[in-house]
Amino acid sequence: MTSDDLMAVMEIERRCYPHPWTAGIMRDCLRVGYSCWVYERDQIIQAYAILSVAAGEAHLLNLCVRPEVRSQGVGRRLLQHVIITAGRLGGDTLFLEVRPSNKPALALYEKLDFSEVGLRRAYYPGHQGREDAIVMARPLN
Repeated sequence: MTSDDLMAVMEIERRCYPHPWTAGIMRDCLRVGYSCWVYERDQIIQAYAILSVAAGEAHLLNLCVRPEVRSQGVGRRLLQHVIITAGRLGGDTLFLEVRPSNKPALALYEKLDFSEVGLRRAYYPGHQGREDAIVMARPLN
């Protein structure tokens, strides 16, 4: 991902989340050197991922797939890339948070060997108050 990709990334972010990240947050992720990728097909960004790795701990901060290409393996391929890269960057464990209501994401994470390790109460903003986050982890070898 580069700053040239931000307009397309933000279009996906706004379509997918009721409380999307801002363009400033995305720019900051690039500026501080997080590992940021886009997945393109036919020169159109289909998905993106943002990863932070420090002190042996990797954290998937954001992974989002364009709605019209979901259930086509795009998210799985991008997440597999994140898992491999997190290990190469020195991560021992990859962590992420996911909404309990996001059943497709939970299913994907479980298929790729993530396990629930905790719960963050009232982590995500929502239309009817706040929603918890399930914390998941996967060892990296």
